[in-house]
Amino acid sequence: MTLALEPFDQPDSTIAANILASPNHGERKAVVDAIVLHYTGMEGAADALHWLCNPMSEVSCHYFVFEDGRVLQLVPEARRAWHAGRGCWAGETDINSRSIGIEIVNPGHAGGAPPFAAAQVSAAIALCRDIAARHAICPQRILAHSDIAPGRKQDPGEIFPWPQLHRDGIGHWVPPHRVAGGGFFGLGDQGAPVAALQGMLAIYGYGIVASGLYDAQTQAVVTAFQRHFRPARVDGIADGSSVATLRDLIAALPAKPWPANP
Repeated sequence: MTLALEPFDQPDSTIAANILASPNHGERKAVVDAIVLHYTGMEGAADALHWLCNPMSEVSCHYFVFEDGRVLQLVPEARRAWHAGRGCWAGETDINSRSIGIEIVNPGHAGGAPPFAAAQVSAAIALCRDIAARHAICPQRILAHSDIAPGRKQDPGEIFPWPQLHRDGIGHWVPPHRVAGGGFFGLGDQGAPVAALQGMLAIYGYGIVASGLYDAQTQAVVTAFQRHFRPARVDGIADGSSVATLRDLIAALPAKPWPANP
């Protein structure tokens, strides 16, 4: 366990009302250039806070958003919170060192995937806007936990209102193409078209190798993509709607999407 090197006596963000310090953090090894959004996936806020502040859990986050919109800060932004775990985005594997982690109270898929409360969505938007402005974080670096850890994580899931965030200037988004018939790729398919799909997913940032085989990893990545960008159907099948939405997202990226931070 590593404790803060400097006093943590006030929140870094004006959106946070107070501090509840977690001991679970360490030294950053990179400049902050991303925000990762999570749901707590637990029965209630109290249980989640206890876990995030328990040294035995070895997990934490920077900010915690209650259903009523209140925000606590648990770890200083200058420190590396332990929220992302194993993952990859744009070729980087130490996501914790590069990101600010925000936990939003919601029981998640295991709890029936209820909608996020309007007040907490508004608070998350304000918090992301503040963090992104202070750290110069570009929209396409505001990510879901499932984006960086497909197959291992589902949060915040297809229930999270990504279009609303984008309307308020947070995150990268294009209108998803309508789910319809037509060609698709699924588990076991192989060939150059599958490799092209994998290459497109990697261009956008997902941790995937263009092997040409639609394997379990590819299915997990497509599922994560759908949770974030094409939530009308989350099935891991790369149908025409998913592929067309991915193409639009890549076309909408700026010329140099990934800052080369040390």
